[in-house]
Amino acid sequence: MTSTTLIEEPIGLLAGYGQFPVVFAQSARKLGLHVVCVGITEEAGPELIELVDHFYWSGPAQLGKMINRFKKHGVKNVVMAGKIHKANLLHKPWKIFNLAPDLRTLIFWYLRKRTDNKDDTLLLSIIKEFAKDGINFASALDYIPEILVQSGTLTRRGPTNSEMQDIYFGWKLAREMGRLDVGQSVAVKDRAVLAIEAIEGTDKNIIRAGEYCKSGGFVVVKVAKPNQDRRFDVPTIGIDTIQTLHKARGKVLAIEAGQTIFLSEKDAVNLANHLGITIIALSDKDIPSL
Repeated sequence: MTSTTLIEEPIGLLAGYGQFPVVFAQSARKLGLHVVCVGITEEAGPELIELVDHFYWSGPAQLGKMINRFKKHGVKNVVMAGKIHKANLLHKPWKIFNLAPDLRTLIFWYLRKRTDNKDDTLLLSIIKEFAKDGINFASALDYIPEILVQSGTLTRRGPTNSEMQDIYFGWKLAREMGRLDVGQSVAVKDRAVLAIEAIEGTDKNIIRAGEYCKSGGFVVVKVAKPNQDRRFDVPTIGIDTIQTLHKARGKVLAIEAGQTIFLSEKDAVNLANHLGITIIALSDKDIPSL
């Protein structure tokens, strides 16, 4: 896509929970892009309304509504940004009534065949559903690649030798969990696993690790899936992650360089320095025997 094309064509934003959709909308405005946003109810923040050209609310189970709102404005390319809490979507009591799915979603859910309901399976199926109406998904990183974290120790405090051993140990486990499409983060202390992320997400995984490790001082490793599809589910951290790690008495956050979105990086690093937390960004080449 050329820069001229980007400016002339509106870009769609399918917005979930967190600061990522806000950061994307702000960056898109600076780039002169026209943004049509569909915010997922109970997930997206209302501040998005003032940051985009057109804004609509939609339930998470209203695919037909989402598609029609984008088509109304001639949107051909959409980016996903922000988290959708999968547990609320899949395992909500009386979900057929509470989620109020539209006809398009009912057909998608009950008549389209899927081998499972893992994250990648569901999201790729949704992408295919949008493509039937001529709407393609792009990566937000195509527009704002600068939000990916660069390699190195980002904080004043670096990891100790013992913490580096935990990082190496946790990295291999986190990579395998990603390959299985289970989760992206693992909490470790003394080369023993405290908690592995599943449907609950990274923050709750960190909190659970703190419940099991009363002495604190544990390491959290968060990596991308092998062959990560950057159109969705890119590992993301920010100030909230640092606050959660401090609350749980964790000491080190190891993330994957060039594959992790770091929101409000400067402020988050300053907070980590104040709290005595280490943040380090590595890649596979830094991990022995991988």
